[in-house]
Amino acid sequence: MATAGTITLHPITAVIAVTIRAGVVLLVRRRNPPDAGLWGFPGGKIEFGETVTSAALRELAEETGVQAEGMGAFTAVDAFDKAEDGTLRRHFVLIAVRCRWLSGEPVAADDALEARWYPLSMLEDGKLATSLGVAEVARLALTQRG
Repeated sequence: MATAGTITLHPITAVIAVTIRAGVVLLVRRRNPPDAGLWGFPGGKIEFGETVTSAALRELAEETGVQAEGMGAFTAVDAFDKAEDGTLRRHFVLIAVRCRWLSGEPVAADDALEARWYPLSMLEDGKLATSLGVAEVARLALTQRG
């Protein structure tokens, strides 16, 4: 892996669990960069030998306690972790996995400060501080069949 000091010079592959229950999506408020303090989907790095779906379901359970069924990857987004001076520290490629809620009520854990269900309308009105692309990814997941 190429590095320059503490800067990683290649994208890091990670997942986000886009979990749907009765027409709403589950979001967590992030504790750590990138996007600390913003609302986004539960997720994190894929462990060596782990499938994309398994990683999404593991991260969902670790951050919220919610159990779900993986319905497959459906899009990918970029997330950039920048220093205060604008220098790019890390580049994440986040693979979105659509998940169907099975059980559990969300309780924030691991690196999540809060966890809640949100309707798409609350994401699209711009009043909730979310990571870039959250509303678009949620809309895509909610409009898919299955």
